[in-house]
Amino acid sequence: MAATKTIELRTAIPGPRSKEILGRKDRVVADPLSVYVPVVIERGEGATLTDVDGNTFIDFTGGVGCLNVGHAHPRVVDAVQEQAAKFFHTDFTIVPYETYITLAERLLATAPISGPAKAAFFNAGTEAVENAVKFARAYTKRPAVIGFEGGFHGRTLLSLSLTSKTHPYKAGLGPFAPEVYRLPFAQDYRGPTAAEALAALERAFVTNVAAESVAAIVIEPVQGEGGFVVAPPEFLEGIRRICDDNGIVLVVDEVQTGYGRTGKMWGIEHYDVEPDVMTIAKSIAAGLPLSGVIGKAAIMDAPGDSAIGGTYVGNPVAQAAALAVLDVFEDESLVERAAQIGETIRGRMQAWQQRWDAIGDVRGLGAMLAIELVHDRATKDPAPELASAVVDAASERGLLLLKSGIYSNCIRVLVPLVVSESELEEALGAWEDALGSVLT
Repeated sequence: MAATKTIELRTAIPGPRSKEILGRKDRVVADPLSVYVPVVIERGEGATLTDVDGNTFIDFTGGVGCLNVGHAHPRVVDAVQEQAAKFFHTDFTIVPYETYITLAERLLATAPISGPAKAAFFNAGTEAVENAVKFARAYTKRPAVIGFEGGFHGRTLLSLSLTSKTHPYKAGLGPFAPEVYRLPFAQDYRGPTAAEALAALERAFVTNVAAESVAAIVIEPVQGEGGFVVAPPEFLEGIRRICDDNGIVLVVDEVQTGYGRTGKMWGIEHYDVEPDVMTIAKSIAAGLPLSGVIGKAAIMDAPGDSAIGGTYVGNPVAQAAALAVLDVFEDESLVERAAQIGETIRGRMQAWQQRWDAIGDVRGLGAMLAIELVHDRATKDPAPELASAVVDAASERGLLLLKSGIYSNCIRVLVPLVVSESELEEALGAWEDALGSVLT
């Protein structure tokens, strides 16, 4: 008996109803908010979504990494409804609520930070990064911040200054925040080596910014928007050493690497490195706006009274969702599931790499995996048009994929970790068909 298929395509993609709605969008929504996938969602469940034309897709975009527990998980839905019936908002710093404190306790219990630690909650990853730098500046009494080429940390002023991709994120939107310095990020595929990148950082203390002026170094263990570039262990270990030697706060951005995506709860757990501060967001509340900063208590307590906050930070409905997300992770063993998913996908990707020369690299940790498309394996000339063509071909076959990378030539996996084995196999088959249609 043939396995039941999840993907169901009733119309061309996009369908007529999606086209009609997106036509209305063009008239009333600002043009910069362009649509990546031209289908309008009606409902989502687990690793699937169904559009207004009745087409059902397997979703490897995961709300750009926000849906590790999947679309509309019943336990999250129940928690949100229960909290919404009680109250929506007070501002925690005006009239506090227990949910905030419980979530802090539970997240701190998972954090790879030794000694006393504390948490603060915000709305989005970019706010978490902005506030992590505030904590570091207050603690060190220093102004400067160091980020890395290929890094993505958000779109508000300071975090956009740290973000390292000009188009579409930065071009024409300056001037940017002062005292932000950018250095090479080590990587195995395109270089530089860990030794070269660390040497560049040490040289920057001589040529660009004095070490005693640096409050924080902000880094992703695996660069997300940068193309799922995995930091070599010796690189992160060297950065930890440099921070220790110079009294610099190490801020690890776990916005995309956190919540089991890499096969561990936090991406930094793949390394023999302890952060001083972590930023978290995306899958924390299954898509509701919520983010957090977790760090050593002395750093988190450094700003003055009321120096950190905001009207909506730590919304109680989003926090109720976040507590349900943690329950789902524990009860459904989603961290372990991510590792299993990653093994399956990596095996298929490596087979594709052997079959098609245009796949220059396969990389990632756990279920945080990507392929990089190139015109020539020797020169590694980026092939963004091939990546776009594969993504389009996949959507026509019922699989939704996302690109990434500073050259927009990588295709990444952000599938919900609740995906079933049959859904995963069906999705990988659609991806393989899409590759064949473009690369053969």
